[in-house]
Amino acid sequence: MYSIRSGVTTFVAFFSLFGSLYAVPLVEKLDRLSPSARDLLKRSTPAAPHFLAYNDKWLNPFPSSSDLSGFNVFAVTFLMASGAVDQAQNWEGLTSSQRSAYLSEYNAAGISLIVSAFGSTETPTSSGYDPVTTANTMAAWVIQYGLQGIDVDYEDFAAFDIGNGSAETWLISFTQQLRTQLPQGNYILTHAPVAPWFSPNVWSGGGYLAVHKSVGSMIDWYNVQFYNQGSTEYTTCAGLLTTSSSTWPETALFQISANGVTLDKLVIGKPATSSDASNGYIDPSTLATCVSEAAGNGWYAGVMVWQYPDATSSWIATVRGTLWPVSRKRTASSSGSCADVSAWDSIVHVSGDDVTYK
Repeated sequence: MYSIRSGVTTFVAFFSLFGSLYAVPLVEKLDRLSPSARDLLKRSTPAAPHFLAYNDKWLNPFPSSSDLSGFNVFAVTFLMASGAVDQAQNWEGLTSSQRSAYLSEYNAAGISLIVSAFGSTETPTSSGYDPVTTANTMAAWVIQYGLQGIDVDYEDFAAFDIGNGSAETWLISFTQQLRTQLPQGNYILTHAPVAPWFSPNVWSGGGYLAVHKSVGSMIDWYNVQFYNQGSTEYTTCAGLLTTSSSTWPETALFQISANGVTLDKLVIGKPATSSDASNGYIDPSTLATCVSEAAGNGWYAGVMVWQYPDATSSWIATVRGTLWPVSRKRTASSSGSCADVSAWDSIVHVSGDDVTYK
């Protein structure tokens, strides 16, 4: 994924949702939280399907929950080893009251706010960053600024290409340390590997199959980048779902699953428009067909897109289609009778849907 480094200088805000609980054991932190804050944490790891939108464009104000209708995870980018840049820096620069207001609004709408780490411009392993120290620093930022988790968009291609296992070892150690600071069930932890890294017998260090075997249980899901891997790669439903090319063998969705990664962890990642990636674009209507086909074969993990606002609520509504239609509020008539509202719609409700009967 791309990163546009911002030169805007922002102040560091020390107050956060958990600031007053600093140095207090985790159990006591949870006990002291308000009911609304505890509810926020309980909802930090949403159930599949996941509909995630990245954002690397400087948006001020942040999108409203209605702007993000159809998505249930919003990832601001990027958190680097040196600090926040781009939209993550924008979040950092808000006042604590502004951040709290956005978090409350998103939480009420069933939208989790997370930060994405690294991106295409940072090479953690090749640059010699210590994985434990980096994980501690990033986890502290997540907690300080009240986010609900972190996405690991590791794109150190040189480290993978060396084939000595250094990339895999770094990722495993980094993930393990993140989980000591961001407990599973309380915080979202995702990875965003490119699909070819799941190819068996290509990466001497084992690639992402080795990462998954070691720490896959700690990772909530993978936002798999099925793009930027070649002009004809993953551009049809067949190439995306069942049979990848010989260039990157066994890296279509169901092939990755056959090699040991459960389907519920494999979120399909695609660019919003042809200009959002070098290649790999599928128009939303066709992608909806692919999604429906995958669901018919037992997959339900969800869809990731790079990036909002190029992918709007209309984009995700099209991709979700009739399989997971974007819910709309249903209310009774002005007379107060519910006679005109059916008891149930014949749809599948997902995380982020608000179903209330009064």
